This record gives sequence, structure tokens and C-alpha cells, in this order.
Amino acid sequence: MIHLNEILRTLNKDKQQEFIHYLDKKNKRKDAKNIQLIKLLLVDNFSSQEISEKIYGKQNKVALHALRKRLFQSLIDFTANTSIKEENSLDIRLIKYIIAARNFLQKQQIEVGYQILEKARIIATEYQLFSILNEIYHTKIQYAHQHKTLNLEEIIHDFKENQQQLIQEDNLNIAYAKIRKSLNDYQQKKTTIDIKKLIESTLKEQNNLDISLLSFKSLYQLLQITTISSSQKFDYYNITNFAVDTYKIVKNHTSKNKQTYYHIEILYVISNIFFRNKKFNQSLKYLELMNFYMKANKQKYLKEFSSKYDLLLALNYNYTEKQEEAIQLLENSIDKKNINIIHQLDIYLSLIVCYFQKKSLTKAQNLLSKLVHTDKWYLEKAGLVWTIKKNLIDILLQIDCGNINLVESRLKSFKRNYFKHLKEINQENVIAYLKLVEIYYKNPEKASSKEFYNKVETSFNFIDKEKEDIFMMSFFAWLKAKMTKQDAYLVTLNLINS
Repeated sequence: MIHLNEILRTLNKDKQQEFIHYLDKKNKRKDAKNIQLIKLLLVDNFSSQEISEKIYGKQNKVALHALRKRLFQSLIDFTANTSIKEENSLDIRLIKYIIAARNFLQKQQIEVGYQILEKARIIATEYQLFSILNEIYHTKIQYAHQHKTLNLEEIIHDFKENQQQLIQEDNLNIAYAKIRKSLNDYQQKKTTIDIKKLIESTLKEQNNLDISLLSFKSLYQLLQITTISSSQKFDYYNITNFAVDTYKIVKNHTSKNKQTYYHIEILYVISNIFFRNKKFNQSLKYLELMNFYMKANKQKYLKEFSSKYDLLLALNYNYTEKQEEAIQLLENSIDKKNINIIHQLDIYLSLIVCYFQKKSLTKAQNLLSKLVHTDKWYLEKAGLVWTIKKNLIDILLQIDCGNINLVESRLKSFKRNYFKHLKEINQENVIAYLKLVEIYYKNPEKASSKEFYNKVETSFNFIDKEKEDIFMMSFFAWLKAKMTKQDAYLVTLNLINS
């Protein structure tokens, strides 16, 4: 049974109103009851019997069932239409090209239709979007009889080659799913894992795929999967060797000059891994390479990647005693147009941290106040780790600003929303940290006591400083600064460089 009330509640208040407005415009009959049903589903947990009586004045299971089915179909249409309007991805743009081309071809505008298809083919080939290429070739072949100068045999050859690529991509997708599942299982445990061996063995199981023969896109996807796993466990140290070995494949790849987009993506991921491991020289080396390829081919990808590049460069600056340069770079980036929402949120949070570490608390608070969405929204857009960091920074900032009432509510909210999940992924250190923060804010005078020092020492399962994630160390530095009555930013730098 479809629980419409649960589905409707996944929409925020604005989206609920948009959906009602959408139905109002769509309704042809004045006595349509779909809007009335929505309001009843959202107001309270009425039973089907109660809803039927309120809508029809009697029990009418058949009519109510039909109404629910129509409403669900309308919800699907609304969600799809809204997603297409809001989505600005390359895939959606190319799908629009294909739809437009087919429309022109159906109206006998053959030259225009094929011009649009060819434009889509060039872009899809560059980004290795094999499923979209499949649709493009399929359409070209379908209308080939109407195009007098078209080389049909050449298109059929390209179509069959693309099909082989599509089959390999499907095999890779299965391999990615298996790798990700293994990494998720690893997250639940306190054991180490050889990422490279896991990937190679999984690829071999899946039609004997060879990592050294993968495309840049596939190599990037593998790096992304391992990075996502590492970010969940705050463990970037164990994927460093795999990242470096992956780039050796990239450097010697036969088509490295044809796959610039994913080459840049790979360089960014590797640079970020080194940054998280506090290897700033290596991080900057890969950033320099990234910048080189961004400016190649008449700066083709400069605009697309500039926000990611600036963010990572600023973070490197911030942790290498160039805080002013970091802040300037982030301030210049924060209001740029057409930035991916995830990158924009990362820039916001990074600048808040820089202001906070510099003791520009008013600036930090003003910027934090612009993050007005619910945690549920941020979880959907930026993920769990970003949302946890945002909440932790908020709590520390409110403590330093002396907003004690806000601290209490933030702590309760954090415990309620995240403690259970943190326990599930064995992140007891975050829980222990927050408990110590709570002790400090309630009794600041205890921070410099021997008792509190001993409690800190016994509360964490510290790993080697070389392996500890830079952001985890930054949070701990704030607490240590309270214990030693030193500047938090200087303590951070000392911890990282010691």
C-alpha cells in the first residue's frame, strides 16, 4: 500500500503549496477532490474511513482508492517536472537536445534535427555518457532514410562500438555496487582494508575487468566511491596509496589528452586526499596540475572547476599560516553565480570556520545565519558529514559567543538526530567530544583542571597523528585551546605540524 501522507511529508511547506497550486491549475472539474485529500493527509493521521466520510459524506472505498491512485500519479508527474526544471545537469540538457531533435525530425526538419543530435553527440562523447549516446545513435539510425548524405554504415559502426562501452559500463556499475557494499561493511567495523586489493578482486570477478584499462571516468568513479567511504569514517589515510597508484595509470593512459574533464576531477580528488592527510605540499602539487589542465584547450574547463579549485587552495592556505589569503579567496568565491550547490555549501562552511578561527565571531555568525534550511534539506544536498560538521561548528560558535540558551537546544538536537548514527558507524570519538564540550560550556572553569585533562585523555581512541583527519584535529584543537587558554587557531596549527 502506498502511504501518500508519508510521501507528501517528504516535501517541504513550499513544495506542498506548489503541488496544491499545480493540481489547482490541472483540475478541469470544479468538484475535484484531490486538493481536499492532500489537506486531510497533511493535517492529521486520519483513517481511510474518516477520510472517506469527510470527502464523500459516507463510506466509499472504491472512489477513495481511485482518488488516491490519481493523486499519486499527479505527485509523480509533479516531482518529475519539478526535478527537470531545477536540475541543471549535463544529462538533462542532453536529454532536452534529443527530445528537441526528435520533434524536428518528426516535422521533416531533417537538417536541423541532425545538427542538434550531432551537437549532443559531441558533448556526450566528451563526457563518456554512453546511455545517452545510445539514444542519439538510435535516433540517427531511425531517421537515416530521410537524410540523403548520411553515412549509415559509419553510424551503425559507432552505434555498435558504443553498445560495447555501455555493456562495460553496466559491468562496472555492478562492480561499483559490490565495492561500495564492501566499504559500507568496513565502516561498521574497526578494521583496516586494502582498498586496492578489494577493487582489483571485485573488478576481476565482474567479467575480468582490468583497472589499468579503465577510462578516466571509471577511474574517477572508483576514487569517488573510496573517498565517500573515507569521509564517512574520517579515514583518508588508508586510500592515499590507491589514489597515487590510480594517477600513475592516468599519466600513462593512451587517451589522457582526450579525457581532460575527468582528468581534472581525478586531480581534485587526489589533492583533497592529501589535504585531509595534512600533506600540503603534495596537495598543492596536484592542485597546480589541476589548474594547468583547467587552463588547457583555451581555458575550456576553467569556469566549471574554478570554485572547487579555489576552495581547496583556500583550505591549504588556511592550514599553512596564510589565513588572510584563504579568507580573501573564499570571500571572492562565495557569491559567484552558477556554482554547484554542494560546492557553495562547502565554501560557506569553510569561510565560517576561517572567521571562527580568526575570532571574527560576528562575521561567522552572520554567515551561519544564512544557512536557513532544515537539516533534512542539508542531508539531501550536502550529505551527513557536512551536516554534522555544520552542527558542531554551530555549537562551538554559540559557546564562544556566549549564547548559552542556544547551546543547550543545539546540543539536545544534535544528540537526538545524530548520536544513534554515529554509534552505528563507530564514531564514538565524535560523541565523546561533544560530551566534553558540554562539560566545558556548563563549567568553563574546569577546562584547565587536572580532572578534565585526564577525562579528555581517556575519552578518545586516538590514532596516529599522521593518520588523523585534519578536520577532526581542528575540532579537538578548539577543546585543547580551552584547556590551555591559548589561541585556537595557533593550537590547530601546532597540532597539525607537530
